[in-house]
Amino acid sequence: MDNEKRSSVTHFTPRQVDILSLAKREGRVDVEGLAVQFDVTPQTIRKDLNELCESERLSRVHGGAVFPSHTVNLAWQSRRGLASEGKRRIARMAARLIPDNSSLILNIGTTTEAVAHELLRHERLMVVTNNLNVAAILGEAPGAEVAISGGMVRKSDGALLGAAAVDFVRQFKVDFAVIGVSAIDEEGVLLDFDYREVRVSKAILEQARQKILVADAMKFERRAPVQIGQLDDVDIFVTDRSPPDTICDICREAKVEVLIAGDDRSEENNP
Repeated sequence: MDNEKRSSVTHFTPRQVDILSLAKREGRVDVEGLAVQFDVTPQTIRKDLNELCESERLSRVHGGAVFPSHTVNLAWQSRRGLASEGKRRIARMAARLIPDNSSLILNIGTTTEAVAHELLRHERLMVVTNNLNVAAILGEAPGAEVAISGGMVRKSDGALLGAAAVDFVRQFKVDFAVIGVSAIDEEGVLLDFDYREVRVSKAILEQARQKILVADAMKFERRAPVQIGQLDDVDIFVTDRSPPDTICDICREAKVEVLIAGDDRSEENNP
């Protein structure tokens, strides 16, 4: 593939990022299975796979595609690029909710990494995480003491997973949990792809006095198979655009405070 063609596909849709993540984890994805999972036509999936293969993220095989062994961390890097400005705004607003002299847990995710960056100037923080990237960001911050879980390292994104991570989290009772998710469906279900990651996220929610969900609006357009919980399991939902009406209704009924992060002059909104 020449350089012009390789650079012509540099931005992926949320569904294509999810397909990359699945291919990275499973090694292979097939057209029919993806069509059912994402509730689209096989033709749509074939177009997604063709674009991913043209950019050399996947390799086409009969009936689907495989993840090339020489490619590392592409799904995570692609996800970092999605809604990056919205994630920065969300992170700034979420960090303002965390006072100095607090304890908190952050889970795996690009948005929680952005929150970690915004916490660098806080003082006297006790931070617990299963996210190697968060630990690296805050590990040298003068105002933060960082405790990191054990567990198996998922090399694609620095997540620490497994029973050791869950047991570690359950040793703490913290002021705040800041969690990200991969998807939020129309019924307010919080979703992710890896059941091992979900077990840790559930433990994090159980061990926090106040739960803050950080998720950009793209999460309403995505699907994932494993349930973390419901929107009514959190106290505050920070996002970058007003959620769909059904989500607003769920939050209002459950008394979940919704904050819309605009620019630095943005106002907080509670629909």
